[in-house]
Amino acid sequence: MAEHFDAEQVVREVAGVLQKKYPGKDPEEVERVVRAQVEDLQDRPVQDYVSVLAKRAAKKQLDG
Repeated sequence: MAEHFDAEQVVREVAGVLQKKYPGKDPEEVERVVRAQVEDLQDRPVQDYVSVLAKRAAKKQLDG
């Protein structure tokens, strides 16, 4: 498991990747969606995978 989990760093990284994938989406919406996913996952014992899981869930929500 990761020694230190930085939720803000994960939000920035995932939001940055998704903003490139969804250039027509409002960047604030992308960040809001990513932040919600990270907040939902950050206290679970999957912290090593929060970035991947948050990105997958946010993409699904943004595609909808």
